[in-house]
Amino acid sequence: MRCCVMVIFLFIISSCVYAKAQPPRGIKWSKDGNSFYSIEGGNITQTSLPSFKKEIIVFKENLSIGNEGKALAIRNFFFSEDGQKVLIYTNSKKVWRYDTRGDYWVYSIANKKLQQLGKTLPVSSLMFAKFSPDGTKVAYSSRHNIFSEDLETQTITQLTIDGTDKIINGTFDWAYEEEFGCRDGFRWCADSKLIAYWQIDATSIKSFLLIDNTDSIYSFTKSVEYPKVGEDPSVCKVGVVSIATSKTIWMNVPGDSVQHYLPRMEWTPNRQLIVQQLNRKQNESTLFLLNPIDGVAQKIMTESDKAWIDIKTRWNDDNPIGWEFINHNKSFLWVSEKDGWRHIYSISMDGKQETLLTKGNYDMISLDAVDQLNGFIYFTASPKYATQKYLYRVSINLKDKNKGVAELISPANQNGTHNYTISPNGMFAAHTFSSHNYTPISDWVSLPTHKIIRESEQISMLDKESNVEMIQVTTADSITMDGWMIKPTPFDSTKKYPVLFYVYSEPGSTTVEDSYGSAGNYMFQGNLSEEGYIQISLDGRGTPAPKGAAWRKSIYKKVGILNIHDQAEATKKILEWKFVDTSRIAVWGWSGGGSTTLNLLFQYSDIYQTGIAISPVTYRLSYDNIYEERYMGLPQENREDYLKASAVCYAKGLKGNLLLIHGTGDDNVHYQNSELLVNELVRYNKNFQFMSYPNRTHSIREGAGTWGHLTSLYSRYLREHCPGGGR
Repeated sequence: MRCCVMVIFLFIISSCVYAKAQPPRGIKWSKDGNSFYSIEGGNITQTSLPSFKKEIIVFKENLSIGNEGKALAIRNFFFSEDGQKVLIYTNSKKVWRYDTRGDYWVYSIANKKLQQLGKTLPVSSLMFAKFSPDGTKVAYSSRHNIFSEDLETQTITQLTIDGTDKIINGTFDWAYEEEFGCRDGFRWCADSKLIAYWQIDATSIKSFLLIDNTDSIYSFTKSVEYPKVGEDPSVCKVGVVSIATSKTIWMNVPGDSVQHYLPRMEWTPNRQLIVQQLNRKQNESTLFLLNPIDGVAQKIMTESDKAWIDIKTRWNDDNPIGWEFINHNKSFLWVSEKDGWRHIYSISMDGKQETLLTKGNYDMISLDAVDQLNGFIYFTASPKYATQKYLYRVSINLKDKNKGVAELISPANQNGTHNYTISPNGMFAAHTFSSHNYTPISDWVSLPTHKIIRESEQISMLDKESNVEMIQVTTADSITMDGWMIKPTPFDSTKKYPVLFYVYSEPGSTTVEDSYGSAGNYMFQGNLSEEGYIQISLDGRGTPAPKGAAWRKSIYKKVGILNIHDQAEATKKILEWKFVDTSRIAVWGWSGGGSTTLNLLFQYSDIYQTGIAISPVTYRLSYDNIYEERYMGLPQENREDYLKASAVCYAKGLKGNLLLIHGTGDDNVHYQNSELLVNELVRYNKNFQFMSYPNRTHSIREGAGTWGHLTSLYSRYLREHCPGGGR
């Protein structure tokens, strides 16, 4: 479960795109890292660094199809290993969150030949197509089976034949995709003769039915295989299929395939497989090396935690696939919180030697690049201020006398949030910087000196009109919470103003970052500051801030409990401020933030008078098993904690004003949640306002006029029930 994130400034260079990632985000680097590719005017261009000289590699005229000669609309593209062929992804369609299925074409640069792949398969049904390492074939998934296509003969070979709606080969079910970031579900071996893939067996997973009342005179349902908390997960296993024989050898990963997850799997450089296995509670992680010939597994590493173990999406959400092998492939990088902080380790391939690479009482936020040639890892961290981000590097040479000493790469005089997309060779980076009151810049730098090789068209400057403040609030429990505050414009300290809190507060996301545009409100039609509102957001315990494992994991089995307590206790301190009107306190949030809003409104009715909850989880036993069981444990063992965390159990406490909003087509947080809450509110004769949006998903953006209607509704309700202005 992830919150709807407010994005005011979107920097396309803030996250890296890897050859297997779809849809594209950010920069597509060349193999050597000395240039990058982009789509400009329908052409695929290559820009060399540091000269920024551009060259068209593929002209749009060569991508024309049909009698009218219309060029393909490129959604994404991928080069073969030798750079002589380009895989074009087009006509894409959405699968859950992202448009990961579509049509694929291959363009040969040498002979300017364009050919479509999967001609016998349904339109827009191909997923995660990728060249074989030798460039002679392309493999892809379609309708839950895996295919290989010979580029010379255009012969299509179906490698798996058992794919159905419930048997999923080469991609994943809803829960794996949403909670583990798993989408691309197969990998070529370096010899181009084998493909390793996941198979998800969802035959035992119950289908949740979403009802459609508007697209037909007779209503119909759409089913989603959705394992609710407490229900067994899908069966998951890994197989290796031969391109020549289409025969699959199943890997013998120890343990019950129902009561364990396999969130990561890759080929090693010596053509074995390496997999990560998590137990059902996700507090035990085991790494295995697998023999692709006979499936025999060798355990090389285990780790356990009293709460949970995070997976790669926590520190590399844009590219959860891949495994970083170092030291001439004798070791690999691993991230762990075993010493109380999120750190990077070097692990030998047999698991016997472990070396801490990032030493200190700080968290690694993201692993950004591995410079194998010079022996450095680039990563972001913020040892002093949890709301900021800076680039560091550390040696991966185990004999280096400075091993473990992090070197600051970001400019020391730029205090705020730095984001980087670093070239594969570690020589260049696209860089952005901003802070809560400094406008953003986007430039290009060389590393490790951080010398600017192309200046930003914008100048980072103090925004004298910005009234955003980074704040800290310490509760009566001595818990210090980071936050941001925006005061009214103009502000009169002798008057009292209403406060609007923006909340999320769960382990899925933070809401407080020292970056320009990250504070504010994207829902309000108008200017909250000019209308006399104080806006505040706070990150309490349990949010994934870089404050150490104890901070993040204190919420274990207490989601909906500890975070609610922290928010309320911080608000009590804020109510002591002389310019705060204690009779006009409002709170709002989306998804997990909607859940927090409801719990605050119901349990602390003496503090909060108005709440707007959008797409909330109202009953924690209604959400998916991977998310809930990771943070709350198995309900078979601690069901009472789930009930204590659920807003439906406190509906009787509503005294103020509630606007509840939900899309009936929400496949993530089901509309069921709001109906369960409505039943409880009706039971206790509580007055509230409820808006359902037919067939809208978790984002409530589909359909003409939807967003305008939603924001208008939100704005009117706030103005009516918590009017702005100083008094």
